[in-house]
Amino acid sequence: MSLARLRWRARRGTRELDALLGRWLDERYGSADPPTRQAFDELLDAQDPDLWDWIMGHARAPRADWQAIIDDIRARHRL
Repeated sequence: MSLARLRWRARRGTRELDALLGRWLDERYGSADPPTRQAFDELLDAQDPDLWDWIMGHARAPRADWQAIIDDIRARHRL
């Protein structure tokens, strides 16, 4: 998937999610391996309330590869 399309998909219903997902896309996606890139693309199919709960640490993502991305986002933002 093109970076422009991913950037569009990373835009969410809240400014906070936009910033967190968009920053990961800008800073980490380019150096990520193909399975992690695929996982990020699939993670963007999740609903905003679920993404928010996972990123805030209220719940864990149902897939280990998604949780690894979430953990990276949390660590980078000290959440």
